Amino acid sequence: MNRIAEKYGLHRPMEILAPAGDGEALRAAVFAGANAVYLGLKQFSARRTAGNFDEQQLKEAVAFCHARNVRVHAAVNTTAFSGELGPMAQTIASAAAAGVDVLIVQDLAAAALARQIAPTLALHSSTQLTAHTLSGVRQLADMGFKRAILARELSLAEIAAIAKDSPIEVETFVHGALCMSVSGQCYMSAFLGGRSGNRGECAGPCRLPFAADGSGAAHLSLKDLCAVGSLPALADAGVASVKIEGRLRGPEYVAAAVNACRKSLAGEPFDRQLLQDVFSRSGFTNGYIEGRIDGTMFGVRTAEDTAASKAAMPAIRELYRREAQRVPVAFTVTVTENGCTLAAADGAGRRAEVPLAGVMEPARADQRPAIEKALAKTGGTPFYSESVEFEGEPGYLPASAWNDARRTALEQLLALRSAPKARACAPARLPAPRRHALGAKELWARFEGPEQLPQPLPGGLAGIILPLLRWREVPEALRAKTVLEAPRVMFGGMEAATAKALAEARDAGFAGVMVHNVGHLPLAKGWKLYGGFGLNVANILSALCWKDLGLTALTVSPETPLAEMEAVEPGVPTWAIVYGHMPLMITRACPLQNVTDCAHCDKHGLLTDRKRRQFPVRCGGGVRQIYNPVPLYMGDKLKKLPADAGIAWFTLESPAEAARVLDALQKGAAWQGEFTRGLYFKTPGIPGAGKEEA
Repeated sequence: MNRIAEKYGLHRPMEILAPAGDGEALRAAVFAGANAVYLGLKQFSARRTAGNFDEQQLKEAVAFCHARNVRVHAAVNTTAFSGELGPMAQTIASAAAAGVDVLIVQDLAAAALARQIAPTLALHSSTQLTAHTLSGVRQLADMGFKRAILARELSLAEIAAIAKDSPIEVETFVHGALCMSVSGQCYMSAFLGGRSGNRGECAGPCRLPFAADGSGAAHLSLKDLCAVGSLPALADAGVASVKIEGRLRGPEYVAAAVNACRKSLAGEPFDRQLLQDVFSRSGFTNGYIEGRIDGTMFGVRTAEDTAASKAAMPAIRELYRREAQRVPVAFTVTVTENGCTLAAADGAGRRAEVPLAGVMEPARADQRPAIEKALAKTGGTPFYSESVEFEGEPGYLPASAWNDARRTALEQLLALRSAPKARACAPARLPAPRRHALGAKELWARFEGPEQLPQPLPGGLAGIILPLLRWREVPEALRAKTVLEAPRVMFGGMEAATAKALAEARDAGFAGVMVHNVGHLPLAKGWKLYGGFGLNVANILSALCWKDLGLTALTVSPETPLAEMEAVEPGVPTWAIVYGHMPLMITRACPLQNVTDCAHCDKHGLLTDRKRRQFPVRCGGGVRQIYNPVPLYMGDKLKKLPADAGIAWFTLESPAEAARVLDALQKGAAWQGEFTRGLYFKTPGIPGAGKEEA
């Protein structure tokens, strides 16, 4: 193995995947030695406020990267509304035509469009698709994905267990910002400010003070992840790619993280302090991968952190001042009676050949060692000399002649490698426009457990939804109209517990199962399937995809304005949430651990924001859910609802309170007290709070 290849960790199969928020960050990632970069286009990027790339910039970026053996992953990883499917198709076609290697998607509509437009383009599932179980990864493989980007909350043991039996590659995050919520399942920014994280508009409200003890602490702000030291273990576990978060950060951050990952993967020490200085929130955490989920995971960006970053920048810029020499080149020196030529070939069929200037003089000594030395001086280029062959006996030429020939040959070879690779693209086939009739015809109710059911249960309900893991407690008289809700996420032993409950309850007379992520589908085979809001269905094509996967009814994302919900008419019943203290976050880390330990916690708590609003916290099933203190209510707007059924989503209410809400919904009564319409009357496509109808 060449010493330069060893230096840059190229002997290890694991990919170092770096963020490229703009052209400068992309250049830093490549020069520092990343194997691949991921970037966003101007639309449908989960980092909309990054610089991102237009069509021409993308073509140039792909050419630059491919010339240097660096792969390009394009992130089209937000949800889309039906009215945006045309622009999404254009974005995907632009990425495919530019020659990107991979498309990262969250919305199944994006995956479906990519298969139509560029069937050979590899699909990777975004972490926003909430893949965190072996069943989920297997389902993604069945759906044609080549790689699953796993949830950040997994431990090394959990990652290894998935990778061991995964039919496709798995990718994990190893450095950068940590969201408090499981990716794809956060609705806090949407409900508190009208800016959806699932649509790339997250305002980061979790970084603001949320106190559980009156201290004003930031109990929803996690330190940045740094699992760089775990790279050898992740490689041994079978992880194909390690990802650095940070498309909103500068080239210095990117270069420092790539350099640290490269050294760790090669078994060399890396400068953790320098990595921390470039950006941290009072240090780092590796709590998830190490299985150490506690209060030490939380932190905020301080003035001291900012000062350290400013001081570290000059040294970090040296990490990407010169190219990483990563492309092997084979030189051939050909001597004939007509003169001498130098050829440079890259092993992929590209070859540049230049004649040497000057007259070759007879040599007193063997010139080959001196020529090899001159040709090895490839600094400042992406090439390194892998071999030098001689055809004929070279005579003497000054070193300057060999240097000039080498530079010219490598410039020509780089130009050949930078030539764009055309990928044929087919036109997209968008679903024919359809409009859902207005007015919900049915009312369903979802409860936290049987103890929350009003007694007696109000008449007129089309059905009820209760937790799968508590199926034995459901009265037999209710089972025929009860849909069992699978846990929204299944960390630890929850996947096995879910599979067991589904098997045991199969013949117990229930109406079906509500699924919230792709991992539920293999476990619930044979059941009648209903889609929950965790699937983030916001457009007609996505709805049709989930229908094709077996869903017989589905919940439209509560982030979907009614004007766009009207276009979701997939031929199976659609549901919309019409009441509920929405679960704004579902988290594996516990915000209450900064206040109390689990042994002394009753699994109930409150977080208070800077406006003194109190957000209820509930713990169970290995996760915590943080609820909106203000309920969503649409009871007096049901005639405007373009869905077949409304769901009352009960979480915090007593049975008596649930009965009052159901009565108000059935009467179409106005809500008495503070409430929200959520995003239902938001103007589609425009960030910020929308206007509500009177």
